[in-house]
Amino acid sequence: MRKLLLVGCAALILGGSAAAVASQTPRNETFRMLELFGDVLGIVEQVYVVPVDNKKLIEAALSGMMTALDPHSNYLAPKAYGDLRERTEGQYSGVGLTISADGALIKVVSPMDESPAARAGVRAGDVISAIGGQSTAGMTVSDVSEKLRGAAGTSVKVTFLRDGEDPLEVELTREVIKVDSVTGRLEGDYGYLRVSTFNENTGRELTETIERLKREKPGIKGFVLDLRNNGGGLLNAAVAVSDAFLERGEIVSQRGRKPENIERWSAKPGDLTGGLPLVVLINYGSASASEIVAGALKDQERATIVGLTSFGKGSVQTVIPLRGGQDGAISITTARYYTPSGRSIQKIGIEPDLEVARSAAEARVIARSSFVYSEAAYATALDSSIGAERRGPHQAHEAPGEDFDKDVDYQLQRALDVLKVGGDLSRLPAPPQGIVIAGAESEAKAEETTD
Repeated sequence: MRKLLLVGCAALILGGSAAAVASQTPRNETFRMLELFGDVLGIVEQVYVVPVDNKKLIEAALSGMMTALDPHSNYLAPKAYGDLRERTEGQYSGVGLTISADGALIKVVSPMDESPAARAGVRAGDVISAIGGQSTAGMTVSDVSEKLRGAAGTSVKVTFLRDGEDPLEVELTREVIKVDSVTGRLEGDYGYLRVSTFNENTGRELTETIERLKREKPGIKGFVLDLRNNGGGLLNAAVAVSDAFLERGEIVSQRGRKPENIERWSAKPGDLTGGLPLVVLINYGSASASEIVAGALKDQERATIVGLTSFGKGSVQTVIPLRGGQDGAISITTARYYTPSGRSIQKIGIEPDLEVARSAAEARVIARSSFVYSEAAYATALDSSIGAERRGPHQAHEAPGEDFDKDVDYQLQRALDVLKVGGDLSRLPAPPQGIVIAGAESEAKAEETTD
C-alpha cells in the first residue's frame, strides 16, 4: 500500500511536470544568473590587479540589486542597520542630514532642525559632491552616511552643489543629534507646533506640547503644524500625529503587491485641540510621513494646507533584518499609501490650498520646476499608479519680492492670517506690500492697455 501511494504521487508529479516547465523557466534563469554571479566573483578574486575583499563586493552587489528597484529600497550593512535604529530612537552623532540616492548622485532630502548642516545653510535638493576632499562618485547612500557620521566634536569637510551657484564647501562639526521631534511656542493667540521628524517619541511629544501650550494660553484660538523640510520617518508616528487632530475617519491606507492586501488606519475619538482651527505648513522638503499627515488632515477637511507642493514620496518601506540583524537588513518598498479619499500621491505630492513661496529665490525655482527636488525627479521612482502627474513649472500664487525682509517667515505669517479667518480663504486679507501675486502683473498690464 505504501508503494502504491508513492507510485501514485510520482505519477501525479510526472503528469504535471509538462505544465510546470513554463513556470519553472524563469526560476531556472534565475539560478543560471546566480551561477553567473558566482563565476564573475571567482574571476575577480583570481585576476583583479590587487587582492579584493569578497565581503565588500557582495555587499556592493546587494546594494546595487536593491537600489535598482527604486530610490528607497536598499541593503543596510550591519553598521548601517544599527545607525538606522539609533535614528528612529531619536539620538545619534553626525551632521544632521536626511539623504537619498538620485541615480549616481547623493542628494539632501532635508537638513534636520538646528543641526550643524542646517546652521551651515544646507538646503533640500543640494547634491553632496565630496566628503573630506574625496568625490562621492560611485558611493552608495550607506557609504556617504558612514562618512558623515562620527564622534561628536570631530569635523568633516563637505562640498555641496546647488543649481546655478558655485560649489559650497563647508566644514561641519559633528555633534550628538538629539532629535526633539516636536517643539512648540505661542504666536500671539495661536500655537505653533514644529514636527521635525517622525520617530518613536513623536506622538508623546506632540501630546505634551499641545497640553503645555493650552496651559500657557487658556484661550488659545488655533494651531499651526509646521512640517516643512520634514523628510518623514515612522508610519505609526504619522498616524499618531494625524490622530491628535481628528475625532474619527480614515487616516491612511496602504496597498501592496496583491490587491487584497490592504491595511487601513483610522482615528480614535478625541481631538486634542477640541476642533480649533488648524493650518499645516508644507514645502518640497516635506516627504513620506509628513505627506501622510498633510493628506489625512486635508482630505478630512480638518486643516488648511499652506506652502508649496510636497515631495511626493507615497511608498512604504519595510525593514527586514537578515539573520536577526547579524547580516544587516534590507529596506524594501512593500506598498503604496493612499490618502483617505483614495489618492496616491506618489510622484505627485500634496498640493496646498494656498500656495505661498517663502522667498523670491524659492519662487524662481518653482517657475523652473526641473530644478525642484522631488520624487518625480528620480529616474527609477515607482509610478503613481493613478496616471496623474506632478504640476509643472508655474508662478507661485504668492511670493515675497526681492526687498522683503529675509528674516521674516512669510509662509508662517500667512498661515497665521488663515487661522485668523478660521480657515476661510475667501476672507483672507490681502498680503502686505512687496508680495507678488500670480497673474497680478499681467492683469495690471491689461488694464493699462485698455486705458
